[in-house]
Amino acid sequence: MATITFDTQEAVIKLKAVGVSQEHADAFVRAIVEAQDSLVTRTDLEMALTPIKTDLAVLKADSVTLKWMMGILIAGVLSIVIKSFF
Repeated sequence: MATITFDTQEAVIKLKAVGVSQEHADAFVRAIVEAQDSLVTRTDLEMALTPIKTDLAVLKADSVTLKWMMGILIAGVLSIVIKSFF
């Protein structure tokens, strides 16, 4: 996970300046720091999606191959059917 800069001491000072007790300010700042530990960044998402993108590219290539094979198969069957009637 990415590190996000957060000045905890400054946050505690600002909370105390508006009348929050020291204990509550410390607890609130700790909660913010813990919440930031679980944040996901764009880089994290891109790293997680890279294998999926690779798999999709392989599937796309396979589908193109299957389309060609089906076209050849249908052409072969049609040529046999046409040859049998004419």
